[in-house]
Amino acid sequence: MQFKYKFIFKSLFFIWMLLSISSCYGDFLDQVPDDSLTLEEVFNRRDLSESWLANVYSYVRDETHRTNETPWDNISDDSDVSQRNALFRVNLGNWNAASNYWNFWDHYYKGIRSATTYINNIDGNEQILEDREGEVFIKRRKAEARFLRAFFYAEILKQYGPFIIIGDEEIDPDVPPADPKMQLSRSPYDECVDYIISEMDKAESDLDVYQYTGNDQVLENDMGRASKLLCQAIKSKLLLYAASPLYNGNKDYVGFQNPDGKPLMNTTYDETKWKRAADAAKVVIDYAESSGKLGLYKKNKSNGSIDGFLSYRDVFLDSWNIEWILGRNNNNIAGWQRSNTPRLASGYASHGPTQQIIDTYRMSNGEVPITGYHADGKPVINGASGYREEGFSNFQAPGATRFKNTFNMYVNREPRFYATITYSGSDWINTTSSLGVSEIQLYYTGESGKGGSHDYSETGYLWRKNVSPTYHPTQNNVGRPYVMMRYAEILLNYIEALNEYDPGNADILKYLNQIRERGGIPALQSGLSQSEMRETIRTERRIELTMEHLRYFDTRRWKIAEQTDAGPFYGMNAEGGTSNTDLAFFKRTKFETRVFRKSFYLFPIPQTEIQKNNNIVQNPGW
Repeated sequence: MQFKYKFIFKSLFFIWMLLSISSCYGDFLDQVPDDSLTLEEVFNRRDLSESWLANVYSYVRDETHRTNETPWDNISDDSDVSQRNALFRVNLGNWNAASNYWNFWDHYYKGIRSATTYINNIDGNEQILEDREGEVFIKRRKAEARFLRAFFYAEILKQYGPFIIIGDEEIDPDVPPADPKMQLSRSPYDECVDYIISEMDKAESDLDVYQYTGNDQVLENDMGRASKLLCQAIKSKLLLYAASPLYNGNKDYVGFQNPDGKPLMNTTYDETKWKRAADAAKVVIDYAESSGKLGLYKKNKSNGSIDGFLSYRDVFLDSWNIEWILGRNNNNIAGWQRSNTPRLASGYASHGPTQQIIDTYRMSNGEVPITGYHADGKPVINGASGYREEGFSNFQAPGATRFKNTFNMYVNREPRFYATITYSGSDWINTTSSLGVSEIQLYYTGESGKGGSHDYSETGYLWRKNVSPTYHPTQNNVGRPYVMMRYAEILLNYIEALNEYDPGNADILKYLNQIRERGGIPALQSGLSQSEMRETIRTERRIELTMEHLRYFDTRRWKIAEQTDAGPFYGMNAEGGTSNTDLAFFKRTKFETRVFRKSFYLFPIPQTEIQKNNNIVQNPGW
């Protein structure tokens, strides 16, 4: 094994690695050496090389808690958090390239370098090769590292656009900034996509595991490792983004080029990119339908019909079920749940859905309740939907244990609404704690209202999705795995791409209705135009995948964020109300006016990177 240089690892480094490695990738480090080790010695030991790979896995970010650590949902049009922090400033347009918000460029490049070191040095591991299957083991582990490296590049691409392809060269961290190796230019977007796809293909061919599922006889700590299926799923997502209007024929990027004049975006529209995306998703679908190991998670009612409420609620709560493609065992799900727990149950009650997402949910009959808005923000109501926005009704929501007086805005909505949204007057989901059946009070003087704490929901709602009915911050705070990618996303990727290059294809309605029916609403009949189906798919995607870190990127890749993410944002009136029948609270009220500029479609390259490298061109508008 040849080494261009040696790293010296002190005992402190290994202690840090032991503490930082995510348990979802195994407790690979059995001992902490007392002496210093060279890179060659590390990669001749099985335990230490395994711990190195586990550390590469740790760069897959834990995105369970959607506040400072992971911004995407709260800087989308779906959500808001009450703290006056970076999220608040970004939503108001008060940031620039020097703000250094969510600098994942640096984070993922560290992961890329660590993966490259592993790929280049694992082949001759003496302890592993002592085993009869040692070469096969190394081949698979090397493929895992290759997948991770490609995944990190894909994460950079969706946030920043074109990146710097380093390839397989290991660059000594002591190389001075002026060295040509530290002055590389960004590669054009399409080249970045092709590079990631080629790396995923290589990884997939060397991975001997197709899918880790809860039904297989595999260690729980292996759940979340790279697999053939995961490679295919990430390709589906990557190619869908690449086919979308932001990156496919976007004339706004004419003149976006490197210092040497090389264009970074292809501004000519290419319809075949949609076909490439559809084909990638169909590979996953074909596997699901032939293997029976992957599919939409469903629970049935006593009459045998699909229970849309329980099916959707529990796809996130029942760990490693048939729908999961990527998950993480070690996470901060407790932080997410506490942010959305009312104060009566020792929560923070600070994380609120916007009125815009409330209005998006359909009625139980499948009809859209609101078709648009007047200039004053009042909704245009679809008369065929049965939706009303005044008065109260005696209503028992799915999952609730009793009938109760409910504001008509929340009556007879689709099951996914009740699995996702906590509204004032609804019951708290944990009825087994000492609190028993408790009514949520989000109005001003209520137990979780603005009048009682600096932690409150400005929108008058809380999120209920991915909050367990057994959760209580002080009485029952047991961790559980977190799903990061699931089969429903693949179906939505497929039908969106298919509608763009082959509208009317029977598969569009087939797979759209699979998601609708699992969600508890009637199947959609044929007869929609391509543009009508496009909007239907986008609405379905927003509902099904809300708070899964996708809406932010969807509105940008569709190039509609100037309409969706700017202007007045509404909720209920957090400044009013003394009861859950007080109309002073139950009225549409503007809580914020957000700003979106054209430059915001791509994150700025961190200013520190621009200053270090003269050949990195900044994203347009920054």
